[in-house]
Amino acid sequence: MKWYCKKFHELSVDILYDLLKLRCDVFVVEQNCPYPELDQLDRLADSHHLYAKKDGIVVAYARLLPVAASYSHYTSIGRVVVAAEQRKEKLGHTLIDQAITHTLRLWPEIGIKIGAQSHLEHFYTSHGFTTVSAPYLEDGIEHISMLRE
Repeated sequence: MKWYCKKFHELSVDILYDLLKLRCDVFVVEQNCPYPELDQLDRLADSHHLYAKKDGIVVAYARLLPVAASYSHYTSIGRVVVAAEQRKEKLGHTLIDQAITHTLRLWPEIGIKIGAQSHLEHFYTSHGFTTVSAPYLEDGIEHISMLRE
């Protein structure tokens, strides 16, 4: 497995397609959640796209956002997704570790804030995040805000 972290303009058309397909396959189809998956945050000058390829196939992805893209005083990690066939390998833990490492490398000494699906609270807590909000609905799915200082 090989990891990549690239800005939007550095992504090939084929890789961009694979990243967007994985996101849509999981968030829109698997989770049955029609929502505006494509937003302008993907193309921000300082946004980074972290992904892993295994045997030539994209198997994990997270979007790393600079300060103020989602939260006024924090960076953010979002669109965290692992291909269904890779979940039994616990790749999600490796993905979030990689995402934290890259985010802190890109924007050192700035906290990371995320909007996490509530059922993943324990997962994110195990990676140093603390819950900082009451549950709220986003696109019909219960979420919580979490912070890693």
